[in-house]
Amino acid sequence: MLQSQVTAGRGNAPVDVVITWVDDRTPGYHEMLREHARAVPDLDPARTRDTLEILRYGLRALERHTPWVNRVFLFSCRPQVPAWLDAAHPRLTVVHHDEVIPAALLPTFNSFAIISHLHLIPGLSDTFLYLEDDMLFLRDVSLSDFLAEDGRPLVFEAAKSTPRHESIRNPQAERPWNLALAEANRLLDEGFGVAPRGYVNHVPLLIAKAEWQAMVERFPQAFDATRRARFRSLGNVPPEYLYPQLMLAEGKAVRASPQSWRESCGYVPLEDIWPVTALALWRVRRQRPKWVTLNDNFGKHPSRVAERIAQSFLDRALPQPSRFERA
Repeated sequence: MLQSQVTAGRGNAPVDVVITWVDDRTPGYHEMLREHARAVPDLDPARTRDTLEILRYGLRALERHTPWVNRVFLFSCRPQVPAWLDAAHPRLTVVHHDEVIPAALLPTFNSFAIISHLHLIPGLSDTFLYLEDDMLFLRDVSLSDFLAEDGRPLVFEAAKSTPRHESIRNPQAERPWNLALAEANRLLDEGFGVAPRGYVNHVPLLIAKAEWQAMVERFPQAFDATRRARFRSLGNVPPEYLYPQLMLAEGKAVRASPQSWRESCGYVPLEDIWPVTALALWRVRRQRPKWVTLNDNFGKHPSRVAERIAQSFLDRALPQPSRFERA
């Protein structure tokens, strides 16, 4: 089914984009966050701020480099909508969590739980592209950039292996992201045998709704636990990792070649040590990948120099406002 859906997407079938977004500057958000937080990492501002407004540049990139995209869905917590966004744009739909996620599970600050509901967004195309709000297209991209010759989706898997439970020495001190990767690997090992699996995060993800739903139904206990956790917790799984790895295991997806991975994927950790950020951005300009993720690794009080360097990169790469922005 997936192959026919995606292959059809090469022709006239619409392909939408879903972007998850959060901005903790919304009045009342911090109070709500503190009310539900259980530990210091739950209050990490790097997970909730949008000081560089990367989403603005991401939409500029979509308009400039992916004219084939049908509609854009922005998935956010009510009442969050960027002040600069033209929410009435005919190709844009703002969808709040409470329109899709059951009330008993809200509010949620767990990106895994939020992402697990993407396929339930009303009106979404059968095949869609999922982007995080810190991802940008830097060159023209076509749907074929995400597909193998036989129509199966490509998985852009890094060579570095992901963690497993047995490799984590102290689960109590481990990052929730690594624990979730290990849990996903445990589930995949049980179903398909033990195998090394690389990182597949920080890249756009082509998704078939039917296959995403099948994934949720295949691992009901894992997704129930994930959806009930308001913050990333032990026993959660990351859908954005589990989905492509499951598709590979079932023979429904194909690994992109190392050359394709290098040509397509860029990653910049935005660090407070500004020379590190400057060097990473210089490397991306030299590499000229098809897309890049600007991951917020700033501390509680980001370096103003590093922020200015990142802002200059964004302004140089995508200076022209898009039609998604208010005039």
